[in-house]
Amino acid sequence: MATDWLGSIVSISCGDSLGVYQGRVSAVNQASQTISLTRPFHNGVKCLVPEVTFRAGDITELKILEIPGLGDNGQCGDFQHPDLGIPALECLGGASQNGTGKLLKKPSSAPQNIPRRTDVKTQEVALSPQLHPCSKSYMDRHIESLNSSKNFRRRHNSWSSSSRHPNQATPKKSSMKNGQMKNKDDECFGDDIEEILDTDFDFEGNLALFDKAAVFEEIETYERKSGTRSRGTPSEKAAARYRHDENILESEPIVYRRITVPQASKEFCTDSGLVVPSVSYELHKKLLSVAEKHGLTLERRLEMTGVCASQMALSLLGGPNRLNPKNIHQRPTVALLCGPHVKGAQGISCGRHLSNHDVDVILFLPNFVKMLESITNELTLFSKTQGQQVSSIKDLPETPVDLVINCLDCHENAFLRDQPWYKAAVDWANQNRAPVLSLDPPVNEMEQEIDAKWSLALGLPLSLGERAGRLYLCDIGIPQKVFQEVGINYHSPFGCKFVIPLHST
Repeated sequence: MATDWLGSIVSISCGDSLGVYQGRVSAVNQASQTISLTRPFHNGVKCLVPEVTFRAGDITELKILEIPGLGDNGQCGDFQHPDLGIPALECLGGASQNGTGKLLKKPSSAPQNIPRRTDVKTQEVALSPQLHPCSKSYMDRHIESLNSSKNFRRRHNSWSSSSRHPNQATPKKSSMKNGQMKNKDDECFGDDIEEILDTDFDFEGNLALFDKAAVFEEIETYERKSGTRSRGTPSEKAAARYRHDENILESEPIVYRRITVPQASKEFCTDSGLVVPSVSYELHKKLLSVAEKHGLTLERRLEMTGVCASQMALSLLGGPNRLNPKNIHQRPTVALLCGPHVKGAQGISCGRHLSNHDVDVILFLPNFVKMLESITNELTLFSKTQGQQVSSIKDLPETPVDLVINCLDCHENAFLRDQPWYKAAVDWANQNRAPVLSLDPPVNEMEQEIDAKWSLALGLPLSLGERAGRLYLCDIGIPQKVFQEVGINYHSPFGCKFVIPLHST
């Protein structure tokens, strides 16, 4: 009896999750309680698969829209079984005999159109209610779904995974025709979205559910019991603050006083906090004498001092901002004031390195009948550079220079201060209004005729006064055991640099 319904056009409702299907009956299996529709439509949209199969348990409502072979007296049935007490396929198999369904008279035997895509406007429904009175209830529900509230949104142009039957296979893109290929948006967002919430998420209300004070109290209780501590908790009132260049993983306490001397009259500290004590001139002279016995000759010290002094001078002149190939028209000018002693030789060595770095150097050194061998050797090397040597104050520039390096003062030969050339050089430096860098100035401020903005000490600082300006310390290469030999417990404070600033404590 089930074969009598083959070819009929039916409408099958599978509930809200699967929707409504329409199509022509192609197979009815009473044993497995399944029915198959060919060329099906799902919610008014043609399916991409040629055939779909339904189980009796999935069908909530079945309507017969057209029975083939019936004339004007043809009838269609409307079978209702919401409780599924009578299976849908049994209704198809025996509806004409037992009359379980309500029979409606078909108004016309003309060919009927299969329902097409339905627009939002009710007057443009493809499946007209006048032509199919037995499907009016389905069309009413379909139109109502289109005119539903804004809280609901249906996508009728998508084939979602929720509308696929387990027996259906998803067609590949290669087998689709050009007219049947879906849009990229449908492939990504093809699932039906039945409901979209209009209300926003209450962040403040959700945050109020979190008791922050109780959580931190629990953490503190655990820390007190276990003896541990976590950084960043609100209970830490005096939390340690670290700079970007400080290491927070401390393996052992930091010792800031790593240099001890027999007697220190003044102490300085570095940027890292290391304490650097001052030494007397006698101890400093003894340190250089012992270093020379171990191979750190005067020539080595002169070269090291010249390199460190020139490096500091280049930084004071502007460093890479001033000395670069794009700024060669503004080469800095440095005036070197040197005397006939070891400090003067150190200044000449500094001038040679500055001249090698494209700095205009003017070296002032008076003419003497007898000079130290170290000065003669340094002058020979300086003459090979582009630097200019003058012996008269009149040859020095009248306009301010970029930097004046003072190497006139000496620790022992104080009688030079009475020489005319010395007084003339001091007057020129004080009137030039250029910043002054003093190289290894003497301890006695009365012997410092030129006020310096910066001073450079060698190895360990002397107890200098305010006229020395800001104090810097340079490494001249004295080994650690040489310091120990003269009674100084020494650990290098320089780190990765050769010239470091010192601050008064």
